[in-house]
Amino acid sequence: MKKYIAELIGTFWLVLGGCGSAVLAAVYTGSDNDIGRFNIGLGFVGVSLAFGLTVLTMAYAIGHISGCHLNPAVSFGLWAGKRFSGKDLLPYIIAQVIGAIMAGGFIYLIASGNSAFSLEGSNPLATNGFGAHSPGGYSFLTCLITEIVMTFMFLLVILGATDLRAPAGFAPIAIGLMLTLIHLISIPITNTSVNPARSTGVAFWAGKELVSQLWLFWLAPILGGILAGWTYDGLFAEDIATQKLTEAMTDSDFDRSQLEDQPGV
Repeated sequence: MKKYIAELIGTFWLVLGGCGSAVLAAVYTGSDNDIGRFNIGLGFVGVSLAFGLTVLTMAYAIGHISGCHLNPAVSFGLWAGKRFSGKDLLPYIIAQVIGAIMAGGFIYLIASGNSAFSLEGSNPLATNGFGAHSPGGYSFLTCLITEIVMTFMFLLVILGATDLRAPAGFAPIAIGLMLTLIHLISIPITNTSVNPARSTGVAFWAGKELVSQLWLFWLAPILGGILAGWTYDGLFAEDIATQKLTEAMTDSDFDRSQLEDQPGV
């Protein structure tokens, strides 16, 4: 149960930190009486960093408890890469979605305290979308391909950074920076999802039209994650003994008795 609670809290933080920064701080114009009427908000760069920092901080906080997936696409990708037990997929995803919806509701509550806030526009509450709901007006096909490729690359970095052959202790930094880079590339295209829970958490509060586009932000990231898992396992995986060691490191339910006959364990 601890790992599911950790995933809920971690995903809450990801959505609050990432989407919250986009809604509350991406654009901020001071009044004439204090700082003058010019934008001192975070902008694309600041929001991108916010998403990366949420993952980096949570990876160190709960990585040893749940693996810090915070994302159904990551869970599917680790499963496809033989790093994660299939029996935990559904409870992990449920915890992630609940945490994301709670965070979306909290952002909505805070934003509603400003009388100028409304759920109008193409991406209220930092929602994801295509066509009319793409920040840059990109087509459905472009958004689909972008989400698949970005999630594929994200999972390759996750799988590589958490490989036993990689430098120990630096995985959260690589993963956080990768998520930052992904946002720098794709915010204008889809507002950057690569995470079905993140997309669901804010769309839930933003209305039916945004919810109707959610299917793409479930299909594309999960497909990209699974393809990355298969690719890493097929091309870069170590022998069976090392794969078991990796699973022991990333899956809290791994039967460690399987390692007893392995030399050096």
